[in-house]
Amino acid sequence: MDIYTRLRPRAGDRELLLVGRLWVVFIVAVSVAWLPVVQAAQGGQLFDYIQAVSSYLAPPVSAVFVLALFVPRVNEKGAFWGLIGGLLMGLARLIPEFSFGSGSCVRPSACPALLCGVHYLYFAIVLFVCSGLLTIVISLCTAPIPRKHLHRLVFSLRHSKEEREDLDAEELEGPASAPVQNGRLEHTVEMEEPPPPAPGPLRQCLLWFCGMGRGGAGSPPPPTQEEVDAAARRLEDISEDPHWARVVNLNALLMMAVATFLWGFYA
Repeated sequence: MDIYTRLRPRAGDRELLLVGRLWVVFIVAVSVAWLPVVQAAQGGQLFDYIQAVSSYLAPPVSAVFVLALFVPRVNEKGAFWGLIGGLLMGLARLIPEFSFGSGSCVRPSACPALLCGVHYLYFAIVLFVCSGLLTIVISLCTAPIPRKHLHRLVFSLRHSKEEREDLDAEELEGPASAPVQNGRLEHTVEMEEPPPPAPGPLRQCLLWFCGMGRGGAGSPPPPTQEEVDAAARRLEDISEDPHWARVVNLNALLMMAVATFLWGFYA
């Protein structure tokens, strides 16, 4: 949806909802058509296939996310090229392995050992480190993001009370101006349009299926500026109970230890 809104910046909510549902239908169709590939890869074992694909594609995203959270020096260019470099590295392992097959003890795979000799869980660690290093190097070679745009977005500035300026604030707001004609300010008058005719039964079923049923009368009014500002202030407050903060931190450390053990044991 982020890509579609860039292609059609003025798309309405109904259009976005319809595009999202059609995209889900398309992805389901691709998933069904992908079943023969699953059968050929990892000996038809679905769990191993899912873990292998995740190990080839997910580490760059995880590396960029972690660095963006803890390293304020990381910028957009570093994140972009880190993702691209990690994706290319992952595809360099994914495509040969799925082309030659994973093989077995009885029938080894013909995939070169240089590409497929490392277990996919160990390869995920290597891919994570390489993507992170590429992101940091490119970020250090390019201009940093000004500090005024990072308040409460990175871990070191999570308690900052300063006002944060959005990077794309000017693009989102834009200059507000009334229409001018012949050097004079023109006042536009909005004409009330008559309600559209009621759709037929078939069209009503189609609109209901697409989530585009007739709303209007029962729809809530848009929030006022005061309500928007109050909600923004509530989002900035991240204070928490110290007792439950310690409980959450201990559980997080425990789960990280268990995940690390399982990762090394099954790899």
